Amino acid sequence: MKTLILFLSLCTFIFASNISIIKVEKMHCPLCTIAVKKAIKKVDGVEKVSVKLNTKKATVIYDDKVKLADILAAIKTTSYEGVVLSTSKYTK
Repeated sequence: MKTLILFLSLCTFIFASNISIIKVEKMHCPLCTIAVKKAIKKVDGVEKVSVKLNTKKATVIYDDKVKLADILAAIKTTSYEGVVLSTSKYTK
């Protein structure tokens, strides 16, 4: 039983990802959100991206090897600035 619990704990840790919510001000049209989403998706290790125009927020799920600085740099390539609002562990 202890082995099973240890194995499940290890699997949870191995398959754990991070989720961050990033504020992206000054987006004003649907094309802006598409550009930001495409830029973030190009970062190696990003698993899922959602960008909402009405809230001006991007929700990004990514693995542990990704640095937030890389995601923010990707957003900056679209001429927008991103500000991290929150980051937490995300388990699948």
